[in-house]
Amino acid sequence: MFNILNLINMNRIKQLLYIAVGLSFIVSCTNLDTVPEGGTVTSEQKTLVAEMNPAAVKAELAGLSASLFGNGVVYGGTRADDFGFPACCLTWDVQSADMVSPDDGYNWFSVGSSYENRTYTYANNRLQWDPFYKDIYIANGIIGTIPSDIEEATAKSYRATALLFRAWSYLNLAQNYTFKYVGNENEPSVPIVTNETTAEQAGANPRAALKDVYALIMSDLNESITLFEGFDRAGDKSAPDQSVAYGVRARANLLMENYTAAAADAAAARANYPFLSKADANKPGFNNADASNWMWALIIGPDNVPDGYATWPSQICSLTGLGYSAEVAMWRDINVLLYSRIPNTDIRRNWWVDENKLSPFIPAGYAESKGFNAYTNVKFAAYDNGLGTDAVNAGDWCLMRSEEMLFIEAEAKALSGDLAGGKALLENWVKTYRDADYTCESSTAADFVNAVWFQRRVELWGEGFAFFDLQRLEKNMVRFNTRIATNFTDNFTFNLEAKHMVRLLTLPQREINANNGIDESDNNPGQSLLPIAPKYGAGLLDGVTN
Repeated sequence: MFNILNLINMNRIKQLLYIAVGLSFIVSCTNLDTVPEGGTVTSEQKTLVAEMNPAAVKAELAGLSASLFGNGVVYGGTRADDFGFPACCLTWDVQSADMVSPDDGYNWFSVGSSYENRTYTYANNRLQWDPFYKDIYIANGIIGTIPSDIEEATAKSYRATALLFRAWSYLNLAQNYTFKYVGNENEPSVPIVTNETTAEQAGANPRAALKDVYALIMSDLNESITLFEGFDRAGDKSAPDQSVAYGVRARANLLMENYTAAAADAAAARANYPFLSKADANKPGFNNADASNWMWALIIGPDNVPDGYATWPSQICSLTGLGYSAEVAMWRDINVLLYSRIPNTDIRRNWWVDENKLSPFIPAGYAESKGFNAYTNVKFAAYDNGLGTDAVNAGDWCLMRSEEMLFIEAEAKALSGDLAGGKALLENWVKTYRDADYTCESSTAADFVNAVWFQRRVELWGEGFAFFDLQRLEKNMVRFNTRIATNFTDNFTFNLEAKHMVRLLTLPQREINANNGIDESDNNPGQSLLPIAPKYGAGLLDGVTN
């Protein structure tokens, strides 16, 4: 069981930090003021701990990424949808209009497509809560150990990393439980737990106002960027650095509609990361952190994939030889409404088989032999880069790449008054890397936002951005219309208005039970709005951007 109170209680019994400074003593990673013998560690000794033995804190840093992938992140290995952040990304995409999944007992993510995960006792609900608060817990321990005025370079990078992870975790949580930032600043978001939160405070911790959550996010990111100055992660993309911190702040600034700042941060973030070339984009991929455009990643190799079924390739890679896709046809397809808008000249159209189940990525007849649907994705390569031969289901997961930063920069430029600059960025990128015939015809900033949104939907499909983009842009979720036959199954065929309350996730019941600061009436009402009737949203069928 994991709830916010555990963040404090576990600190009392775990996270041991060893150091020899003439004598040995043991302190809590989160609470360096009190040692087991009852003595007090001075501020000078705290600094000495971090400066003399930063390697002791390094073990805690490894736990930040470990909370985000692997079999049994939340439930300990009993569920095929319990593989950390990539599972969150898959949930967010099936909650959108862009990813089509089967309504089948083998589909562990069906409750995302139907929005039944708004039921606060459902496992999927916790799967979008626990990994982030686990990382917040670990980050708080490191932040409480290493003081803000630390001078030792390695210890500075450790504190910067912890601040980055804490901010990133809260940014993901905030988008699940509250609508867009502007206009909802005072609405309840999620409880805030920092390294300064006491056990008593955590036990009665209300939902913080959205503005307070973002204030912590921005404070953490600002400090992280400063501390990362001069840090070289030596090619290890699982370790964030200053470019990643700029990237997360670019996301936050875009969400807060700080457009000038968002554009500047995105440009700084992507400066040293070439885009994925047209040649490399014209074949299955998106499984290797060595790609030049990947800025931050979860490194998932065969050694840390204990179960080939509780993995992202099992659930979304159509070309692997093991797992739910390969063995029981749990294919992930693109919505035909979106696919139909991709020009024939755009190489990304090859990321999915067409209505005849053909793509240049696979031999003729392969899709039929495997039982693909029309529009099944072939975007993600198997670990061995083969066709149906891989039985490992490893594969790195991208947390940030330069193309996303380009989209943020272009959109933010246009919305800060430089429409021509934003259009030039987007048009040059698409023409160079994806579709030589592309022309951006937007004449207003609002039209241009839609143009960028379309590029995001195609380029970042399957990577976890689709649902949060709907929320950020306050877009209706349109899965079907009256003009094109839908490829959604009946129970998932519904549309939702932009501000429909069922689009907000509910806080898990176990958090409400453990936290005296939150009761049933404080939760989002999504559970009470279920079930959603198929074909709901008839008024959204026509005249909207799909």
